[in-house]
Amino acid sequence: MLPETIFRSSALEPADRFGTWRDIMTETHAPMDLRSEHEAEFWVNQRNIALGDVTVYPLECFPLTFRRTPKLISKSDPEAFHISLVKRGTGMLRLGKETLVHGAFDYHTSDTSRSFELSSGPDPFEIIGVEIPKAALPMPPRAAAKVIGRRISARTGIGSLLATFLTQVTEESSTYQEGDGARLSTVLADLVASLFAGVLDADRSLPPETHRRTSLLRIKSFIHNNSDSSELDVAAIAAAHHISVSYLHRLFQQEGKGMTVAGFLLEQRLTRARQDLSDPLRQDVPVHAIAARRGFSHAAAFSRAFKNAYGIPPTDFRRQVIPPTGTPCALPLHPSAPVAPTAASRPAIREG
Repeated sequence: MLPETIFRSSALEPADRFGTWRDIMTETHAPMDLRSEHEAEFWVNQRNIALGDVTVYPLECFPLTFRRTPKLISKSDPEAFHISLVKRGTGMLRLGKETLVHGAFDYHTSDTSRSFELSSGPDPFEIIGVEIPKAALPMPPRAAAKVIGRRISARTGIGSLLATFLTQVTEESSTYQEGDGARLSTVLADLVASLFAGVLDADRSLPPETHRRTSLLRIKSFIHNNSDSSELDVAAIAAAHHISVSYLHRLFQQEGKGMTVAGFLLEQRLTRARQDLSDPLRQDVPVHAIAARRGFSHAAAFSRAFKNAYGIPPTDFRRQVIPPTGTPCALPLHPSAPVAPTAASRPAIREG
């Protein structure tokens, strides 16, 4: 499990909630002046997930105002960039003479070395925040600083890819090993740098390795979202990303995990087909129809691939996981079975 701390205001007396959380924010992020009209009945839920030097924190909170002043900067500056995915609510950022309003599925950015004031809207808000040291970002800090305060969307392109990554990490943090933190922080830094470079139209400022890793993430996301199409194959994937088939193969080979393009596509299809076969609500859907629904053109090819992956034919698998009563039962998987990116369950979050 990734190192994680949790703060729930409900665990404290109302009079202690705002002040305690304000102190925690100052210690874990940077000294800030926090104010709220709801201090007397303040409510906040926050998790801090450590990915090496990078911190990711899901946060939902009553309305408030963050201020980072010259005095606070002189007191302490962790030399970090902050980026938040706004999931719910609105915010208004004052950065010098500029004012920018953020809404849901926008990114808010700030720099611990610059003064700013960020006020949320009148309703509770929800974000996924990221604190990333400037030294950890694979692009020149002066270039990255030019992005601060600009409007950035999380709905398309790298912005959407970053939003998917942040959502997955925060929702499935308990499924990762502590040693995964360094790898995840590298992926996150690459995505943030690519997002910033796209805003600046300055992709050339990024190292080649950052380009490669970001391209692979984008391609994997595309395959995951489109694997149900029977027309999707290696050539179609390459064409959709305006690259050659040989370069596509090379991207996967350079990852060094033994996964091929075709293998990754097959894994996505099999994982979804297995979920369908395990669903009591679909027990009357023929196996061949499920195969077609998940991108397999031939039922026989699906049966062979399923048995190779799970060690049992799909019909027998369904019979064992969905008994006549319609109540699913557990079935051990074949050691080579692919694992769905979002299949692992999470334990209940403790109060604290």
